Amino acid sequence: MNRPTGTDGSQSSTLRDEVPWSDSITSYDRQNSTIYLRILDACADNASVEEVAELILDIDPVLEPVRALNAARSHIDRANWMVTSGYKELFAG
Repeated sequence: MNRPTGTDGSQSSTLRDEVPWSDSITSYDRQNSTIYLRILDACADNASVEEVAELILDIDPVLEPVRALNAARSHIDRANWMVTSGYKELFAG
């Protein structure tokens, strides 16, 4: 399920339940870089996967526990990939 961008700027684009994976930076990554940064910040503050799902991805982990877990894990994994590997592509050039 995709969610539209909020007018308050809380989401930079429509979010997917699963990040489209690639070995290079995608347009989805570029559109959601702010989301990735928010996720990394939340993880650094020891936020739970449920908190990431609810507060950043806007998925209620009580009502949709499987979807919330899968979406949060997918975005956490991609955010981590961006800071360990993907960033290199940003600076190549």
